[in-house]
Amino acid sequence: MRRIARLLAGTALAVAAAVPAWAGTGSLDVYPSTAAPGGQVTVNTAACGDKGSATGDAGAVGAGTFTLAPSAHEGEAIGQFQVPESAQPGTYEIVAKCAEGNRQVTGDLVIALTAAHEQVQPRGSMRTGVGGALGTDPVQTAAGVTALAIAAAGGTWLLHRRARGDGI
Repeated sequence: MRRIARLLAGTALAVAAAVPAWAGTGSLDVYPSTAAPGGQVTVNTAACGDKGSATGDAGAVGAGTFTLAPSAHEGEAIGQFQVPESAQPGTYEIVAKCAEGNRQVTGDLVIALTAAHEQVQPRGSMRTGVGGALGTDPVQTAAGVTALAIAAAGGTWLLHRRARGDGI
């Protein structure tokens, strides 16, 4: 019985020691994670507590500071900034420092010439070496359709004879 009590006490102490370390960690979520110059970026974190706010720093990309305020999502602070038009392609660290507790969290923002969520539509044609089944000549098209119709009628006639038992 004492062995079980020691095991439970040891487990409880391990959990109690781990909780503060887990509660102190957090990350800064950056959306979209890839943006183009001039784009709007939203950041949020749950590291600042239920009613926490934070000061964000996007100076690495040239956007300066911004405010993160409590959001409608319980326990999260959210803020926005705009990527300057002069931003160069690369990966930048965005930092948020919680108002209470001096906790600091970071997230990465990738600047690309075009944003990842913008789809580029293909243009032009591609040569694959495979031609079309039907040509542009109406006489050849009519001849092909006639040949297919005769083959279908002949196959149907043969199957009908076979079903009656006449043989082929």
